[in-house]
Amino acid sequence: MIDWSLIPQYGDRLWDGTLITLKLVLTASVIGILLALPLSLARSSPRRRYWIPAYAYIYFFRGTPLLVQLFLIYYGLGQFEAVRESLLWPVLSDAEYCGLLGLTLNTTAYTAEILRGGIRAVPKGEIEAARAYGMGWWLLQRRIVLPRALRIAWPAYGNEVILLLKGSALVSTIAVWDLMGEARSIFSRTYALEVFLFAGVIYFLLTFVFTRLFHYVERRINRYLVNY
Repeated sequence: MIDWSLIPQYGDRLWDGTLITLKLVLTASVIGILLALPLSLARSSPRRRYWIPAYAYIYFFRGTPLLVQLFLIYYGLGQFEAVRESLLWPVLSDAEYCGLLGLTLNTTAYTAEILRGGIRAVPKGEIEAARAYGMGWWLLQRRIVLPRALRIAWPAYGNEVILLLKGSALVSTIAVWDLMGEARSIFSRTYALEVFLFAGVIYFLLTFVFTRLFHYVERRINRYLVNY
């Protein structure tokens, strides 16, 4: 039988953890897409001095587990005396900021690759027409390529945010009191597996809300398409 008494007893802690999870995911998503825009342009550039560093960054963060990245940031950076004596140490010594940094760096790499796919999918005819009209490179990217690429890549980006939401549970391993961190703490006291069921339901509801939100935005930005 499910022990429903855990909800009034520990519901406030699960709610606090949910807020931290949302804060981490939303902040990492916003910063991630802002960083991914120039990174995707560099990755799409034919010039080696631009695409090679972008490719190396994307390859590293897509090729290694998020858990390893979080451990390297939280436990690894503190091993260097120069880091401990720097102005960044008050931030890097805080588990929540380290979790946010790890999530941001990880989602930036995935989002940049998603946007690169969107850039490559922009019809060449639109680009040629803009060039014939006399648009320079920056105006072409701002007026034609990036808006079109964002529309194309939006469904895949929505999936990335959903994966980021579920992947954010890993920050509990570096002592961040997010939803999963609170659930693990409650379980260590009560040994009640129901707490993970409750946490799973919350993640499911958050995923449902995010999915519907991205679907709504997708319909709005593509409303010019016939029968969309």
